[in-house]
Amino acid sequence: MKTALTPRIALLLVLPPLLWAGNAVVGRALVGSVPPLALNALRWWLALALLAPLAWRLWHTRAAVRVRWVHLALLGLVGVGSYNALQYLAVHTSTPLNVTLIAASGPLFMMLVGALLHGERAQARQFAGAALSLAGVALVLSRGSAQVLRELQLVPGDLYMLLATASWAVYSWMLARPPASMRGDARPHWNWAEFLGVQMLFGSLWATLGAAGEALLEPAPIRWSAGVAAALLYVAVGPSLIAYRCWGIGVATVGPAVAAFFTNLTPLFAALLSAALLGEWPAWYHGAAFVLIAAGIAVSSLPRR
Repeated sequence: MKTALTPRIALLLVLPPLLWAGNAVVGRALVGSVPPLALNALRWWLALALLAPLAWRLWHTRAAVRVRWVHLALLGLVGVGSYNALQYLAVHTSTPLNVTLIAASGPLFMMLVGALLHGERAQARQFAGAALSLAGVALVLSRGSAQVLRELQLVPGDLYMLLATASWAVYSWMLARPPASMRGDARPHWNWAEFLGVQMLFGSLWATLGAAGEALLEPAPIRWSAGVAAALLYVAVGPSLIAYRCWGIGVATVGPAVAAFFTNLTPLFAALLSAALLGEWPAWYHGAAFVLIAAGIAVSSLPRR
């Protein structure tokens, strides 16, 4: 049974969007210092090493991993491996604010993936909410100009983030609709750290393959410095471990419907952090897009009549 939203739970649910916004800003700040796919691989291997003391029982459940490796490998690919790699690629040519606002098109992708892969029919309120969110995304992509919208040419970063959002939708549905081997009595008795750890393990392998391909096709050195090391530690600890854990506690306490509203804070935090750290101030259309996206998610979350 879900409980009321308390100040403690509210704080736990505010931390993930703040940390995820910081992830986009840090990714942008590291452009030219760390190749994007190398950053993704380094992030997740470091996060996995830090999580290992809490997930050590996985070593004793290797048989459970082996019989479920196909599902777990796909889960690691679309969640850890693809989403974050595409986001780091996105911020090379797009801004953290654009990236986080485009990610707010998630409800539309959730509906599409649910309909195409799981036969889930969306409600009218969900279509209305998705339309509002999509209007906000279109406002960002057009930079607030009708002329630009008519002659729209997306920068590569915008396209990467659209792909990342679609990947996250697939990942979310895989969590919500797991195979029989991950449900009920057949499900391994993993705690949160062990389940996250096994996703990180497979995701890190995918991330390493991507980084290896990047090194072969577009070799670029990592320009190590104290700032780069600190940034790497941040993305491994904050967005990867603390955010996932806080989000899990919040969702388990108040439910996903209430928790979902807090994700709308990510573009706001991204705007504030970008202005403070990168000097990238938001334009009027960013604020308008945020209002449309927030309204869309609020409409889609209205209770059925």
